[in-house]
Amino acid sequence: MIRRNWIAATLCCLPVLAPAQDLAPGTTASSASLTGIAQFDTDLDSGGSMRWAGGLAAGSLLRQVTPQFAAGLSLQYDFQQWSFDNPKAFGGVAPWRNVNQPQVGLTFIYAPTEDWTFVVSPSVSWAYESGASTGNAVEYGAVVIVTKDFSPTLSVGIGAAVFRQLAETRTFPFLAIDWKINDAWRLTNPFPAGPTGGAGLELRYTFGEGWETGFGGTYRSFDFRLDQGGPVPGGIGENTYIPLFFRLSRNIGKQAQVDFYAAALANGRLKVKNQDGNDLATDDYRTAPAVGLTLRYRF
Repeated sequence: MIRRNWIAATLCCLPVLAPAQDLAPGTTASSASLTGIAQFDTDLDSGGSMRWAGGLAAGSLLRQVTPQFAAGLSLQYDFQQWSFDNPKAFGGVAPWRNVNQPQVGLTFIYAPTEDWTFVVSPSVSWAYESGASTGNAVEYGAVVIVTKDFSPTLSVGIGAAVFRQLAETRTFPFLAIDWKINDAWRLTNPFPAGPTGGAGLELRYTFGEGWETGFGGTYRSFDFRLDQGGPVPGGIGENTYIPLFFRLSRNIGKQAQVDFYAAALANGRLKVKNQDGNDLATDDYRTAPAVGLTLRYRF
């Protein structure tokens, strides 16, 4: 049987959180989440300001096929609404407004021995501004992770996300870890169901009955096809940043959890490219405050 810490260590970096629990062969577990996030008004280095808010709906299921093998399906939809005020680097005109990203993914987990686990998770998504051609907005790739249990309290692995984005192929290596330091402290990867995503590191502290805090950071990068009727018809928009976050979570019974996030989005950069991926305009933005709320339920 694939043990609890293997599932937690390997699925933490996938697009949608699967239930971190022991599954007997022939059984299926599922989860769903709903996230809201708002980045507050932030100055652009070349002049002007911007802000955005959005939501993420996600769901996943995991089927334990044999004691060594499990397979799953994940679905998610990400939406962001942007507002710009005189962004001088982009000609004083908002480079984009409403951004969408539906995604479908599969997960395959294989644990050939008691201490090794292999995970492959391919996915395909469509990243586009409202009004863009979705046929030119397809992105695809896979996350691959290998983990080893060194003790009942420590699992460590390496992983890589390789994705063909709109104009280039990118590879993101990362560390997968689940280290229960003691009964209160744990070092692991962030919840992927939240606004910070699954890669990166988070130090968690459990206190009281059902309460937990987390402190951590990760890296986020989005690109998307621009509106055919916008300032750069059919071009590409991009947003990259490093969220440094604080999380406060509360369990609601055995199956539900609510997570509150406060974050500083550091090293932020916006880009506009032409259809072929060549840079047309770039601007950095100041460290941006943001808040988020996630509701998660395990069936």
